[in-house]
Formats: sequence, C-alpha cells, structure tokens
Amino acid sequence: MNIVQQEELNFLLTNRIPRRTLTRFMGWFSRIEQPLVRDVSMFVWKLFADLDLSDAQQTRFRSLHDCFTRTLKDGARPVDMDPSIVVSPCDAIVGASGRVTDGQVLQVKGLPYALEDLLGDPRHAAVFRGGCYVTLRLTSSMYHRFHAPHDCQVSLVSHFPGDVWNVNPPTLKRIEGLFCKNERAVIRTRLTATGHPMTLVPVAAILVAGIRLRFLDLARGTHRRDLPCKASLHKGEEMGWFEHGSTILVFLPDDCRLCDDVTEGQTIRAGQRLFQIGAPSPA
Repeated sequence: MNIVQQEELNFLLTNRIPRRTLTRFMGWFSRIEQPLVRDVSMFVWKLFADLDLSDAQQTRFRSLHDCFTRTLKDGARPVDMDPSIVVSPCDAIVGASGRVTDGQVLQVKGLPYALEDLLGDPRHAAVFRGGCYVTLRLTSSMYHRFHAPHDCQVSLVSHFPGDVWNVNPPTLKRIEGLFCKNERAVIRTRLTATGHPMTLVPVAAILVAGIRLRFLDLARGTHRRDLPCKASLHKGEEMGWFEHGSTILVFLPDDCRLCDDVTEGQTIRAGQRLFQIGAPSPA
C-alpha cells in the first residue's frame, strides 16, 4: 500500500467516526481502576506506540489515564536557564513554524490559516504581526504535561469549546483551519523580565478528554469564555496537561526567532531551547 493510500486510510479511521462520542468514551474508559482493564489497555497501547516509561516517577499506574498524565522523575527534563532562550513547553514533534505573514500562519506547507481565527481576537493577533511561531505535536505515547517556556505572567485564558479532529499529519493536510475548529485554550502571557508578549495555544484532539491548567479551572462549557488570570510562573514550572496527546502552538513577537537548531520533523523535549529572545528579525 503506497503512502497516499495509507494516509487516506489513517484519515478515515481516525476522523470519519463519531469523534465526540469516542472521545467522551475514552475519557471514561481510561479512568477505570481495574487491574485487568489497565493491563490489557496498556498492552494494546504498547503494540501501536513507542511507549517509554523509564523516566516516569511511578512504576505502577492505577489506570490508563494515570499513565497518560504521568509525572516524571526529578531532573528528567533539564531546563535551559539561559535568560535569552524560550524553551519548549512540552515533549513534541516540531511541525510548521516561521513568521506570521499577512496575518496568516501555516498549518502545513501550502495550507495557511488566519491567526485571528485561532486566537479569536483581531487586536491580539495584531500583537504578533511579523512575529514567529512554532507548532508542537504531542503523540499519544509522549509525556503529556506542559510547562512555562520562560518566567512569565498569565493575564487571560480564552477557552474555546470545539471539535476533536485528529491533529496528525494526514488530517492536517486535509482539513483547513483545523486548529481553529478544535477545542483550544488561548493563554496570554508576558515574559517577566522583558515584557515580551507570549501566547501558548494548547489544542485538544480526538481521544483527548480535556485540557487542564494547573492555575485555572477550565470547566467545560458550550461557548467561548474569557477568564482573567493573575498567575506567575517560573521557567520550567508545570502549566497543565492533556489527557492524551495533542498540539501546542507558541507565538512570540517580531524581535524573536526560532533557534537555528530547531527544525521541522525533529523530536524536542520540554525544557530544550526553542526561541531566541530579542534577536533581529531576518531580512
């Protein structure tokens, strides 16, 4: 079977199904604290994913959900403390990145979407005119917690209920504006030392029972909610977690740039260098 046929089959099997119903079911099923259910579920999971639990803080899990949201051993994710560096908030595969051009960013090559549609606010989108961004995709087997990329102050979180399309490459190539359709939380922050605006957008996906924040309750609703917040976070401090795998987008203004050693398709870990602060924009 060629790669196009494989991608089409993947897209059909993970999207042309009752996505919301399956996601709610997974949220319930993953929390069952029964040893046989847990063990069989994790055995099947390991058959289809490269699950490495060697850096997990615990060695036994109460449920599948307990494993999804696992914490790590102390020191498992060293944080680059260089004050000129914004680090990755999560373990991820690096996706589309670059500059915000004419108010648009790339979902994948050749498929742009409007930043205003993602953030839900034209004035907020204007802050990142000419700025830089990166897409970070978490796979199901990865560590699912995310952390502050720098010392920062959180001022507002906008929660958008939405769909739960898969966020894997076959789906990103086929569904326009996917990140603008799915459930997401737009987290507005400023870097404590420099005042640079920085926005993180965790995006939920199929089988993700929810986005959780350590500093704010994102109770589920049916409409957008803007939640003022005054949370101070240190670089590397936990911000929240997904209850499966998904995506985080990070945006910074035009005097920042993606680090030269960060490239599309590479696997990056939480705490590793991601952006350089204050460097001049490329010509």
